[in-house]
Amino acid sequence: MKFRPTLLALGLGVLATATSLTASADSDVARGKVLAYTCMGCHGVPNYRNAYPAYSVPRLGGQHAKYLEIALKQYAGGERGHATMHAHASSMNDQDRVDIAAYLHGAPLPVSKETVGSPPPATQVCAGCHGADGAKTIMEDYPILAGQKADYIVQALKDYKSGKRKNPVMAGIMPGVDEKEFPAIAQFFSQQNGLCGNDLIAKQGKCR
Repeated sequence: MKFRPTLLALGLGVLATATSLTASADSDVARGKVLAYTCMGCHGVPNYRNAYPAYSVPRLGGQHAKYLEIALKQYAGGERGHATMHAHASSMNDQDRVDIAAYLHGAPLPVSKETVGSPPPATQVCAGCHGADGAKTIMEDYPILAGQKADYIVQALKDYKSGKRKNPVMAGIMPGVDEKEFPAIAQFFSQQNGLCGNDLIAKQGKCR
């Protein structure tokens, strides 16, 4: 991933100040905001892209806190491969991850009020965990897909398909998904009213 020496990429969303009703009880959102400053070296830059392979860095403002905690721990442990992310995430302790995740969970992205398009058949396999529109996941361990950048979703699917990105659920699903379907899946979820799957953000009317 491309990064600036003074602002390492953490793969984690946009700046905001709202707290989350579903954040961990022992989380410190204010501390998380300070720690998340270094995330902005990549994710605070509009249209910033990973260098090789080339894809947009993910949108994570408003994402489930639990999923963000898990992702950081996986980067630290090498279960998710990315040199810059590993270097940065491995410097964190458990409390750092909790605080950063809680802060970013309450940082919703501006998205369209209108959903776009009908789901292609291939998205049916995704709906069981992520919801029909990618916004209402059955567990907060699973990421919200709605509103995510399409090329990032395609890259994630490719990494799951190849085994580069490891997850037991996805490992069981991906053999039945044709790579030719990836662009349609990604495009559909990217156009939904997304990354607003938590109730606090919805109640605050920040999904716009």
